Amino acid sequence: MFTDPPANPQRKTHAPYDDAPDNPNLSDVVERNIRTILRLRAHSSMERSFQERLADGITGFSGRMLFIYLHAAWFGGWLLLNTGRLGIHPFDPYPYGLLTMIVSLEAIFLSTFVLLSQNRLSEESDRRADLDLHVGLLTEVELTRVLKMLHAIQTKMGIEPQETAELADLELTTNPEDVLAEIERLRKRQAR
Repeated sequence: MFTDPPANPQRKTHAPYDDAPDNPNLSDVVERNIRTILRLRAHSSMERSFQERLADGITGFSGRMLFIYLHAAWFGGWLLLNTGRLGIHPFDPYPYGLLTMIVSLEAIFLSTFVLLSQNRLSEESDRRADLDLHVGLLTEVELTRVLKMLHAIQTKMGIEPQETAELADLELTTNPEDVLAEIERLRKRQAR
């Protein structure tokens, strides 16, 4: 029967990431990992250059409904002013060539800012994928070693091991190159 571990009375808060006490339902390891992730994200955010911050800010603003509302008001006002109905001589009469040019330039700059932000996010994603791969490979090596040690302990203690083909396969060292080659082989085979 499993029981919950006793609450750790020495757990503390971890400002600046959280002013509230730790969640007693989470282990210290989970709490530490959450704080590490938050710290790494904050560090990554602080490492951005001015241009990256500017691109992220513009991209963030242009991805909100306020951006749409402002543009709808701007276009509506522009069209209304250039109809001549308000008693103002149209400065950009139909087919609104100036408006078209301004909107085209805005689209060019906005798409560039979006691409800059996407490139930065892609680089961060690649770093996280590299870390995930590293941890996965390390875990594979550690688990294989643990299985071999457990097998050796069983043998030494005279416990009859429950040999299965699956367990024997798990005790084999996995080479990532072989796994990737098999994935690629099967992908190409499926594409035919």
